[in-house]
Amino acid sequence: MAESPGKTVNLPNRLTVARIFMIPFFMIFMLIAIPFPFDGNFVCRITAAAIFLAAAITDHFDGKIARKQNLVTDFGKFLDPLADKMMVLGAMLGLVVLASRESSDLEGSVYMRLTATLCFVVLFRELMVTSLRLAVSGSSGVVIAANILGKVKTVTQIVFVMVALLEPVVFGPYLLGRWSPLGFVARHHLLSYASMAVTAVMTVWSGVHYLRVYFPLIDSNK
Repeated sequence: MAESPGKTVNLPNRLTVARIFMIPFFMIFMLIAIPFPFDGNFVCRITAAAIFLAAAITDHFDGKIARKQNLVTDFGKFLDPLADKMMVLGAMLGLVVLASRESSDLEGSVYMRLTATLCFVVLFRELMVTSLRLAVSGSSGVVIAANILGKVKTVTQIVFVMVALLEPVVFGPYLLGRWSPLGFVARHHLLSYASMAVTAVMTVWSGVHYLRVYFPLIDSNK
């Protein structure tokens, strides 16, 4: 049962709004090389990852609380998926900027280009599915609900962002990277490449699934 317009914003919607307000903050730490006294890159990555993780946690709980307490509203239906896309795409763009700063050699350049390619794939998939939802709703009145593939896709994107942010930190010179075999992981982006590949597969797979199932519902004569 939806809340009446006169009531205050419920908890799930507050969490969604909070997630939107977190987005510019973690992007600031990703986009601006703030010269902190210790190590600017180290502190910025840790801070950006912490804020992003907090935003991702609100993404989990706002929907769960809304369904459990019957607090689903039209406001939430509109804002929650928008906040999700802003969060993931903002982080992806930030990762492209970070990768471009570190693309001083061939390996860094390849990593930056692959990160930018993944960002484009994610953006293309989101625009395609959003357009598909609008077209199917207008043509046949069918509402396309999120499915398990879409949820897994979002999880893999969140994992990739966290791995890409923290891999140079965890396996860097201040932590595990002090031991040469483990420092190899960060120098060659091994975990980032692995999570990038899984994210790319799930993003394409979920997009193709939506297209295959719902595109036939569009009436080309309307």
